[in-house]
Amino acid sequence: FAWSTLIANKNAELQRLTGIYKNILKNAGVTLIEGRGKVVDPHTVDVDGKLYSAKNILISVGGRPFIPDIPGSEYAIDSDAALDLPTKPNKIAIVGGGYIALEFAGIFNGLKSEVHVFIRQKKVLRGFDEEIRDFVGEQMSLRGIEFHTEESPQAIIKSADGSLSLKTSRGTVEGFSHIMFATGRRPNTKNLGLETVGVKMTKNGAIEVDEYSRTSVPSIWAVGDVTDRINLTPVALMEGGALAKTIFADEPTKPDYRNVPAAVFSQPPIGQVGLMEEQAIKEFGDVDVYTANFRPLKATISGLPDRVFMKLIVCAKTSKVLGLHMCGDDAPEIVQGFAIAVKAGLTKADFDSTVGIHPTSAEEFVTMRTPTRKVRSSPSEVSNSPEIAVHSSLGKAEHDIKAAAGV
Repeated sequence: FAWSTLIANKNAELQRLTGIYKNILKNAGVTLIEGRGKVVDPHTVDVDGKLYSAKNILISVGGRPFIPDIPGSEYAIDSDAALDLPTKPNKIAIVGGGYIALEFAGIFNGLKSEVHVFIRQKKVLRGFDEEIRDFVGEQMSLRGIEFHTEESPQAIIKSADGSLSLKTSRGTVEGFSHIMFATGRRPNTKNLGLETVGVKMTKNGAIEVDEYSRTSVPSIWAVGDVTDRINLTPVALMEGGALAKTIFADEPTKPDYRNVPAAVFSQPPIGQVGLMEEQAIKEFGDVDVYTANFRPLKATISGLPDRVFMKLIVCAKTSKVLGLHMCGDDAPEIVQGFAIAVKAGLTKADFDSTVGIHPTSAEEFVTMRTPTRKVRSSPSEVSNSPEIAVHSSLGKAEHDIKAAAGV
């Protein structure tokens, strides 16, 4: 393996994609002006001293990595710099427990770096389903990634030999070749002139918009991560499409944030769509939860320890599938397909009547017959009864038999 080859291939792919995007703009008749832009009034943008006027202005500048201001932070790298390093890290500390931290932990662990992840919480991926959080943490630990939980970074110290130490609220860990901060991103709104023209922003610099992506200045609009709604590239595309209809097709359109699928490209990866269990209980009260935790066929045959976790959350009253979650190989690919079903409002009966593709992990979503637990809004009905416990064990037996025998 050659690190320099990986970086060169990455740069070549970025250049190829940039070229494609520029061609799309050109073919659509869009004039591309490259430079530093600044909004000077509700209808005018200054680009390196030249003024451009328009009926509407759209801000879509995205976000940038955020590194906390602690002593020695100048020695840290962020996610932008992590894949531009001249050499592969030997031992890296990754500070943060979100999707960027986990994705880079998986990358460097896969490249045989020693990886330590420092998080302030007890578990990774705050805002994700609790069982998914537990499962991915366990699986990444089994692959050799060391997690330091409930630790906050306080300082970075550089030794005479060039190695780095990370001081946290619980002590100091030494000997790192690199320390990377994946502690979130901030909207990229500095020095854009937005405050001057009266565009309202939140404390963290995100542009405030209404349901149609319009800012407090009627002629200025904003989409994407700069608005800090759902910070995903396809969501920004959806917001842009809705905005185009609103402005140019005289068809006011709100972006639809219901059942947006998402993925974390960790090792193993995660895919999800719809509500988490906690959200579903809060919104619907009575829910049935189906789970499966098993070794997929390729793991049993090859002897790998890899496991898959899958979860369906179903409204007990309507049988509608409210949430679908998976952690395991190919989870993002699998969940993209099932997202259509969840978005369309299909029921558990629709899932059950769909024939599975065998032998796949995906078929588990259409062969889950027994709820792992039933949650009811009335305390007397909450499922800790012996009957439900039996159902749980039967469900596990079903999954273990399928995984072991390929039935």
